Amino acid sequence: MMIIWSFCLIFCISNSVLVIAKDLCLPDQRDALLEFKNEFYVPSPNSGFMIIKGKTEKWRNNTDCCSWDGVSCDPKTGVVVELNLEYSNLNGPLRSNSSLFRLQHLQRLDLANNYLSGILPDSIGNLKYLRSLSFRRCYLFGKIPSSLGSLSYLTFLSLSENDFTSDSMGNLNRLTDFQLMLLNLSSLTGINLGYNQFRGMLPSNMSSLSKLRYFEISGNSFSGTIPSSLFMIPSLTYLDMGTNDFSGPFEIGNISSLSNLQQLYIGENNFNGPIPGSISKLVGLSALSLSFWNVGGGIVDFSIFLHLKSLRSLNLAYLNTRSMVDLSIFSNLMLLDELDLSGINLKISPTLHLPPPIKTLILSSCNISEFPKFLQNQTSLYYLDISANQIEGQVPAWLWRLPELRKVNISQNFFSGELTMLPNSFYSFICSDNQFSGEIPKTICELEILVLSNNNFSGSLPRCFENKFSRSILHLGNNSLSGVIPEEILSGNLMSLDVGHNQLSGELPKSLMNCTYLQFLNVEDNRINDTFPFWLRSLPYLQILVLRSNEFHGPISSPGDSLSFPELRIFDISENSFSGGLPSDYFVGWSAMSSVVAIDYRLIFAASAGLRESYHKSVVLTNKGSKMELVGSGFTIYKTIDVSGNRLEGDIPESVGILKELIVLNMSHNAFTGHIPPSLSNLSNLQSLDLSQNRLSGSIPPELGKLTFLEWMNFSYNRLEGPIPQATQIQSQNSSSFAENPGLCGAPLQKKCGGEEATKQEQDEEKEEEDQVFSWIAAAIGYVPGLFCGLAIAHILTSYKRDWLVRIFSAFLLC
Repeated sequence: MMIIWSFCLIFCISNSVLVIAKDLCLPDQRDALLEFKNEFYVPSPNSGFMIIKGKTEKWRNNTDCCSWDGVSCDPKTGVVVELNLEYSNLNGPLRSNSSLFRLQHLQRLDLANNYLSGILPDSIGNLKYLRSLSFRRCYLFGKIPSSLGSLSYLTFLSLSENDFTSDSMGNLNRLTDFQLMLLNLSSLTGINLGYNQFRGMLPSNMSSLSKLRYFEISGNSFSGTIPSSLFMIPSLTYLDMGTNDFSGPFEIGNISSLSNLQQLYIGENNFNGPIPGSISKLVGLSALSLSFWNVGGGIVDFSIFLHLKSLRSLNLAYLNTRSMVDLSIFSNLMLLDELDLSGINLKISPTLHLPPPIKTLILSSCNISEFPKFLQNQTSLYYLDISANQIEGQVPAWLWRLPELRKVNISQNFFSGELTMLPNSFYSFICSDNQFSGEIPKTICELEILVLSNNNFSGSLPRCFENKFSRSILHLGNNSLSGVIPEEILSGNLMSLDVGHNQLSGELPKSLMNCTYLQFLNVEDNRINDTFPFWLRSLPYLQILVLRSNEFHGPISSPGDSLSFPELRIFDISENSFSGGLPSDYFVGWSAMSSVVAIDYRLIFAASAGLRESYHKSVVLTNKGSKMELVGSGFTIYKTIDVSGNRLEGDIPESVGILKELIVLNMSHNAFTGHIPPSLSNLSNLQSLDLSQNRLSGSIPPELGKLTFLEWMNFSYNRLEGPIPQATQIQSQNSSSFAENPGLCGAPLQKKCGGEEATKQEQDEEKEEEDQVFSWIAAAIGYVPGLFCGLAIAHILTSYKRDWLVRIFSAFLLC
């Protein structure tokens, strides 16, 4: 018996080993996955573009595909049922015949945070067993394919942060394909379509989505009213419809049973009039945002919020009310830990006590004139924003001693004195637009976000010897700082650096090469003496480069070496001493200015974790002949090149014509020669063009008249010649735009063109010739009768034998 049991045991073990050794993955599934991988370009680790290693990097043909990163298979059948390739650096369009659609048994597909730029193919409807689908932040565009409506098993759909569009409802009685698709997906429990370009109205019968728990469509252009049927869905717990164009009456409707809604975000829409008291019915709410509700300057009944005893987060920012609100009214909300009352006039009692759990308090633009003393007892406070008020004097020392405080924004006040007690525990400190003075404390080295712009700080920048490589934002512009920019102050995670408008000198620190996340670099109006930083092209995400008004010198091109800035949107090196010429292909690698390129929201300037960060970021640019300050969202849409005020020479590169997204081009005050390249006519978005103060010759290309957005242009002080083109966009310019070009002629200049003078002379000559011909004709007309008359008289006088008086009288009558 022991021998028999031993054989059985050996047989079972060996059989198990054979089963384990056998690949679970089916060959056709493996082939489809490998083909899908090869459909995309995946940057190599050495390219400088890859921050996170893609999941497909370790996929190998001789291994079990069910063990690959991001792949899960059905243990019984071996078919792939889950594919999660989020953050896998996939670059390229998703093709309609992609091998992905051969994975017919997929139940979960997550391709979020890749670069699939293109349309979502209709073939996605072939994956009929899908239960969860995410294309979040994939830079897709166009319409959502109607085939999505056939995915009857789908329970979760996320298409947020793309560029999808939908047609608005032209007829209120007819639903669009997008709306029909939405209603067809009756099994959905979660929908995320946030931050696209959807517009139109939502269907009124949203209650047909009876299983819906999560619904987010924020950041679009939906309009009309919010369907009250949404609040009839008993399973709904999360509803975010903020930042749209919803308007009209807001109605919750008759709720027969207690609502399960826990989070409601409808702020930043177009709601007008009183806030409905029916909101108090939603007693289960833990988060509520009604920001930017226009109550028309009327009185708000804040007592309606006191019924919401479960509230933890309340955002009532910028309600446009004339109410003076006593902050103590919110002291009854015992669970409240996040409160935003920005833009509301507040009354703050010296004896005020808010509930201890307050962690986030935003009181920006609340007409506060004294530092709120009740904050001294807020031992749980993590984030404080009292910016844009009228608070004077020094920051109270007890603020720095609050044990949990990590983020502070006190910008746009009248604070003064020195910063000497900034704690090491701070994560973010924003104090721009105040009157602080003295030196910057060394404790800034520990901060991830530091904004001290527009103050009176002096001295040198501290050297951070204990660099933790965590800093993401450093803005010190518009102060009186001197010395060099120390290498030690720059960290590997730096995203935004602004030290403009100071008195800094020395060279640009080459440690910036290590800041692979850097997007924004502004050193304008200093005394930096250096050559052009060609090494910045190794920064894959650099979008803003401003070197204006310094002492940079030397060439800005390298022979045989292209200068590629694929993400660059603003390039301003004006008012320096750069010299040399530019090759014709100089702008070939500037992709973001050549076409519409999606913005990587992971690296957009704010590094806030879900909380609105407000910090001073600006550059001074020249547009249409005047200096302007660019702030806010303009950084993402404004595309400009300014190389003016240097010593650049040679031809203007013909490749400038590929920068079709360019809005401003300023190449004035240089030594450019040759002709104006006709390729400029390809810049269909150009609004401002300045080529003045150069040595350009030849004529102004007539093709520039096709640029319908071109509002301002300047060709003055060159060597241009010939007639000014008679296009409307060109003729509308002031004559000063063409001044000091001796060879130019025609309107709007007073000088007539040579062709016009020649024409007038020819007309005068023709008139003179016509007068001469007329004189000869008149003479001929007079000569013939005269001759006839003379001959007749002679005949009469010689032929008739009459009295001579009679003969003379006869001749007179005849003539």
